[in-house]
Amino acid sequence: MSTTEHPTRVNSWNGWDPLRHTIVGRATGTVVQAPEAAVRRDFPEDGFPLGTYGPMPEEMTAEANEQLDNFAEMLRRRGIRVDRPTPLDFTQQVHTPDWTHDSMFGCMPPRDVLITVGSEILEATMSYRSRWFEYLCYRPLLQSLFEDDPAMRWEAAPKPRLTDASYHEDFWDYYNTLSTEDQLDRVARHDLVLTEEEPLFDAADIARFGKDLFVQLSLVTNRKGHDWLQRHFPDLRVHAVTSTNTHPLHLDSTWVPLRPGLVLHCGERLADDELMKYFHLNDWEVVEAVQPVSWEHLPRLSFCSPWLAANMFNIDQNTICVEEKEVRIAEQLSSLGFEIVPVPFRAVGPFGGGLHCSTVDIEREGGMEDYFPRRSGRF
Repeated sequence: MSTTEHPTRVNSWNGWDPLRHTIVGRATGTVVQAPEAAVRRDFPEDGFPLGTYGPMPEEMTAEANEQLDNFAEMLRRRGIRVDRPTPLDFTQQVHTPDWTHDSMFGCMPPRDVLITVGSEILEATMSYRSRWFEYLCYRPLLQSLFEDDPAMRWEAAPKPRLTDASYHEDFWDYYNTLSTEDQLDRVARHDLVLTEEEPLFDAADIARFGKDLFVQLSLVTNRKGHDWLQRHFPDLRVHAVTSTNTHPLHLDSTWVPLRPGLVLHCGERLADDELMKYFHLNDWEVVEAVQPVSWEHLPRLSFCSPWLAANMFNIDQNTICVEEKEVRIAEQLSSLGFEIVPVPFRAVGPFGGGLHCSTVDIEREGGMEDYFPRRSGRF
């Protein structure tokens, strides 16, 4: 049983209720992935030109782990239980009967792999071959939670085959040659690297608002993934959404719930009119995030955008963790009534994301609420 003052309990319906228990990832063992149909890494100035792969530099890994450890300890000092994943040898070649791939990735961003909805923790399909086995990093923890909480539901979406039929061949050879207008047209139609061969989604493409889940169609989430989630959560409203982002990859730096009635959005990734109308009709204020500061010059080997600045983590609906150098967003949030907890986290970005990416909330106080009682358009 847990050594905390209260029994282990899996429960979380949103990202703002008071936090009691979370996962924080680790940078240990992270690699620059071997190229595959879904993703290619190209860092010629940092020693990893297109086609090369291997472990992240030791000094970068050590600095990222120090910041992750300090973040975890800060949460513990606030009385929050923190669990950590179990890293694998991510440099190893992996294979299924359908394919062989020359590397894995890492376990810094658990938010990509897991999502908590009420008393359920769901393992996402993932759509990169390099991340197919990543769920194994969390299995010891999930098994422990399952044993300690008799009400927990432990679910895993169908593991995809990820054959060549799941991808549009040579997508990256031509997509980046298109005009911005043509790319945005492809995004709006969801004609990107994934086909509709099988359900595919990353958990980080799902934003939780109680009874409503918003699922971004992206480079890692397809329509069949959204359809599977709709069927899996029949008592919830599960919506497919897009934005004006030419390279959509995870929703948690684009459409960021802060507290009931307030959401932050990235002004360079505008939500469609129907989504905005749905929020306004239900008395939500939609605030445009100010421009980032420190991420204007990205760290080496980072594949994240400057808008990682908006990748924040709520301790409760009045308290938000923000990367310490992102003073503009911190000031904006302070003006909206939030207490800001500055967290050094810039070194973590190249390992897969920011504060929200690095966490999965296991328990938050509160229950399922309906924050959108009025229907609008396709919503």
